[in-house]
Amino acid sequence: MAIYKNTTELSKVYKGASELSAVYFGVDKIFPIITDYLADFLVIAGGGGGGLGASGGGGGGGLRTSFGALSGGGAAAEAVLSLSTSTYVVITVGSGGGGLNSGSNSSVIYTGTDISSIGGGYEEVSGGSGGGAHGAIAGPIRFGGAGTTGQGFNGGNNSNIANSYGAGGGGGAAELGYNGTSTTGGNGGNGLELSINGTATYYSGGGGGSTYNLNGTEGVGGLGGGGAASTNTGTGGNALINSGSGGGGGYQNSNGSVSSLGGNGGSGVVMLRIPTSNYTGTTTGSPTITTDGTDTILTYTGSGTYTA
Repeated sequence: MAIYKNTTELSKVYKGASELSAVYFGVDKIFPIITDYLADFLVIAGGGGGGLGASGGGGGGGLRTSFGALSGGGAAAEAVLSLSTSTYVVITVGSGGGGLNSGSNSSVIYTGTDISSIGGGYEEVSGGSGGGAHGAIAGPIRFGGAGTTGQGFNGGNNSNIANSYGAGGGGGAAELGYNGTSTTGGNGGNGLELSINGTATYYSGGGGGSTYNLNGTEGVGGLGGGGAASTNTGTGGNALINSGSGGGGGYQNSNGSVSSLGGNGGSGVVMLRIPTSNYTGTTTGSPTITTDGTDTILTYTGSGTYTA
């Protein structure tokens, strides 16, 4: 509906604290310009590192998204962002954890909204997705770390059977980490496949679990870039950078005198998918800028900002 300006006073139209119209004299009519628009997001935290010795795989970083049908942990996709003119959006991208360390959180924060994803856990530690259970120990079964609801799944359990003590794989965004067996380390849980950037890609897979003294088959990383467990006296495999995936488990010899750390978790990533007609081009942090159909996609591999 049109709004007519007073003939003797300056008139302005506001939406909240933001001015929507210019200032005029006279009786010309003006129309408020509603500038809210919707944008999809993907927020992935850093993946957890593998553990020490015959260790479980790192868990994938927490994954939250509004794009597609599902978010992490099997939850429904979240509501899209609603951005207003001049809204200042702060993006934080978490680093991957080294051996025996969880990944760091990632987030998208602006007025009234905080979308934070939790870093993946390392061995038996909870996180966005949980780290897998340690393998080189006898006795009662040990359990993988817990995933976070709406972000990722639990890590796999160990095998307490003599000779190999298979460790659990790290949990992924789309799947539980696999349990170790008497002859194998558990594979990492698969990451979630998304096409928010226009290309189908898996994100936030778990790392593979090791076995004691390499008497069995080592676990491999889940889809999305999870690291494989060590297959020699070296460290576990590193996860793919900017995938949010977990690192692979390390090595331990038969008498426990030689051990190695698991691999590094992959750093996280944050994406915003914005209608090109609304995209302002005002960013910091040097995101990669691409287009898909009528949308512009900002991919942050480091922290930065976007001004709507």
